[in-house]
Amino acid sequence: MSLKDKYQSALDFAKEHGAEMENFHEEDGNIVFNGTVPTPFVRNAIWDKLKSINGLKKDDAAPSEVKANIKVSDDSVYHRHTVVAGETLGKIAKHYFDDASKYVAIFEANKDILKNPDLIVVGQVLSIPNP
Repeated sequence: MSLKDKYQSALDFAKEHGAEMENFHEEDGNIVFNGTVPTPFVRNAIWDKLKSINGLKKDDAAPSEVKANIKVSDDSVYHRHTVVAGETLGKIAKHYFDDASKYVAIFEANKDILKNPDLIVVGQVLSIPNP
């Protein structure tokens, strides 16, 4: 299997999450993966995907065969999240920060549209603050 085939799912994942890819090719035994993503969360998720392809965990170093330059177009927030049915700020905080108690930070970052941390509406777009 070529490196391009091996990492194709990471490219697909990146595109599904709004990445604009500039380069995705093999060069000197490495996969070159360059592009721009909308937020730091998406950049981190792509790195996690690149690692998982090799059976690595989130905290492991990136595979040496991956040469990536992933730029972020908007680093003023960690991510922008659209609320779906059944979500709470706690569930959203757990997803982004692995800690439901960080819902307070999300509430504080969205006081312009939220008046109560227990009342969020499907379709609202919340700014997820940088950790």
